[in-house]
This record gives sequence, C-alpha cells and structure tokens, in this order.
Amino acid sequence: MLLLAIDTSGKNGSIALARTSEQSADDVEIIEIMPLTGGTFSAQLIPQIADLLFSREHTKYDIGALAVASGPGSFTGLRIGLAAVKALGEILNKPIAAVSLLEACIFESGAKGTDESVRATKVMAALDAGRGEVYVGEYIVPADAAQTARERVLSRSELIEQAKGWEVVTPDSALAEVLRAAAVPVSLLAPPSAVTVARLGWRKIQAGETVTPGQLEANYVRRTDAEILERIGS
Repeated sequence: MLLLAIDTSGKNGSIALARTSEQSADDVEIIEIMPLTGGTFSAQLIPQIADLLFSREHTKYDIGALAVASGPGSFTGLRIGLAAVKALGEILNKPIAAVSLLEACIFESGAKGTDESVRATKVMAALDAGRGEVYVGEYIVPADAAQTARERVLSRSELIEQAKGWEVVTPDSALAEVLRAAAVPVSLLAPPSAVTVARLGWRKIQAGETVTPGQLEANYVRRTDAEILERIGS
C-alpha cells in the first residue's frame, strides 16, 4: 500500500512517500522524502505532492493511506498540512492517521519499556512552545507500545520540577541544555519528520486508530482557560 505522510508543524516541513505491508505494522519502506522550506507551505505543499507522485509514476488515486502531523506546532503550518490531508481524504476515502509530534518524539527515541510484568518506563517528550513554555507529553511505555498519559503545556520551571523520575527526550538542543543544567537526565533527538509520521502513522492505521476528514483537527496542546486564569491570579 502507498502511504503519503505530511509534516508542516514547524519552520521547515517535509513530505514522505512510503510503501507499507498490511502484514506488519513495522514494514514501512520510505520511497522518497521531500523537504519543504518554512514560510511558504501554502504555495509549496500541493505542487510538491503532485511532483513527488509524478516523479514516481503515481497519481493521487494510488495513495492507499494518509498520515499527518497534527501538532503541537505552528498554528498556520498545521492548518495547511491538515487542510491538504482533509481534501485528499475527502477525494480518496482512505484511512487517515493523525500523529502527535510529542508521541513522534517518543517513537523517534526508540524508547522501550522493560518486561511490562516487572515495571513500565515513564518517558516525557518535550518541545519548545515559545514564550518560556514547553509542550510536554507524558507516556508510559510498557515494552513496544507507547500509551499516552497526557499532553500539556508547562513553564520551563514547571517542567524541571515535574520531570523528576521521568526519562526526558527532546529534539531541542537549547531545551536539553536547560534540563541538563538543572541535573535532569535528557536525551537529544533528531527532529521528527514526515518519515517518523509515516512510520508511526502506519502503526496507528494498522491498530485501527484512524480519523475521518471531518474528525481531523489540529492538536495545539494549549493551557485551559482555568489554568491561564490561575497563572494570572498567582
């Protein structure tokens, strides 16, 4: 099956075309990855998808599944990628996997728990959210599958306090230095890309974790109104 994966969550993005096997959730062959330069996703994305398919002698009707980074990340960038996948999903009526970038960080790290009958591993993914805040995903990883505990926004000081007892992974070198300076163990990752979205997205599709075009929404992971009011009042 041909899988198209899109990541437009950050300053730079990418598109990946992959071939998958329905016999295995891990059998994903990346055919090609195409980078997208930040700031012009709206002008680039659809032509680049068409060029990628054409260069491999495919059309959009050959696509069997779709995967897209759903956030957190750039509001504008996410909307562009999601709009493209919504449109393709409507036309093709194919399964769609929405991939959290925080979960993609866990996947990229290769985090594996030990035997789940003994203990589970607590892994925290962290992404810079700007303005002194951090997107955080807290996962319990029992052997092979990451299970989401919660995704939220913390200040850097809150992150340092709450990261105690967790294995922290991040693709942000500046954030990693902040954590190390506070004696928090942290692993630095390569930034997730459309390749990661493709691999994790295929796992989700095989597990039946799909959405319809109408259900596909951005995952901005922002503070609730109550949390914002609490911070203002403190």
